[in-house]
Amino acid sequence: MPTPPTILVFDSGLGGLTVLREIVKTRPDAHYVYVADDAFFPYGHHGEDEIVARVVPLIGELIESHAPDLVVIACNTASTIVMSHLRDAYQVPFVGTVPAIKPACASSKTRRVSVLGTRGTVKREYTRKLISDFAQGCEVTLVGSGELASLAEEALSGQSVRDEDIATELAPCFVGYGADDPARTDTVVLACTHYPLLLERLTKLAPWPVDWIDPAPAIARRVSDLLGPANGNGDTAGAEMIFTSKRPHRLSAALTPFFGGRVPA
Repeated sequence: MPTPPTILVFDSGLGGLTVLREIVKTRPDAHYVYVADDAFFPYGHHGEDEIVARVVPLIGELIESHAPDLVVIACNTASTIVMSHLRDAYQVPFVGTVPAIKPACASSKTRRVSVLGTRGTVKREYTRKLISDFAQGCEVTLVGSGELASLAEEALSGQSVRDEDIATELAPCFVGYGADDPARTDTVVLACTHYPLLLERLTKLAPWPVDWIDPAPAIARRVSDLLGPANGNGDTAGAEMIFTSKRPHRLSAALTPFFGGRVPA
């Protein structure tokens, strides 16, 4: 039986699980190593130089320990800062996560799009260049949330998160005078991998319906293309979960769906 490929998925916390979930659907044959850099969470509270100094050597250590066939940086903030450094430093293929501005603007009917990300992601020149290159005549509103990633982690961990707190972070995305306004926001880019963890509640709390753009399915397709044809069904490929803080994960029941039903070691 062919050896299953190893895919290392890296994020500042649990948000990258939304990307992992889509990759597992596409590549059930792979062995997965999910690494949450919770000792440095949230990345949005750190400067660019700090993130480079933290992530580049840490990824090197993980590559040495796990010998992945491919590494996914399932974090918008990290991807917009460190991808060029990682590709210069290591030979392993990397797949990053960037705000899905191009498909959002291509699909918007009202030509008004919001990008909901961390404060770090929305202020980066990389994000502004995506808008310059791909806005296609849309008016794009950048919304930097300081709390939504942490609220998503709390919710996944079983803690109570108030609707009011989520709605406060979400409100600036909605520009216009209601569902009948032809110039209202009709598309919101989820530019942090944590945010799809709250998608049901975001949808419920939105003042009017919008299309939510999650880049995870496109990332999964890119991963599969780079790895080539799958080798069997991967029933025994397995999975691991690592926190850089060294704390044990006690969320097995909550985590299992993200790993395609596997219980991460």
